[in-house]
Amino acid sequence: MRSDVLFVDRGYDSETTRNALRPQSIEPVIARRREDLGSSLGQVRWVVERTISWFKGFRRIRVRYNRLILIQQAWNEIDAAIICFRIALRRGISLE
Repeated sequence: MRSDVLFVDRGYDSETTRNALRPQSIEPVIARRREDLGSSLGQVRWVVERTISWFKGFRRIRVRYNRLILIQQAWNEIDAAIICFRIALRRGISLE
């Protein structure tokens, strides 16, 4: 599954990067250098970084004990289910 939009920070701000993404039908959302910080790009990136942090909270993800990709994928899916379950509990969503 490919994304239609790519959010990256100022470190990737160049026309070369933008021109490499457009032929692949990927719209680059890159904060421009020397502009105000009001691009709101941080709001999107924060969600991604927070989610990665939640995954790293599980020891089996942080320290890869299993070298087989199939087993690692299974642990990733279990951890994702736990994260979704915790979010549902916090929001008071009925799980019946």
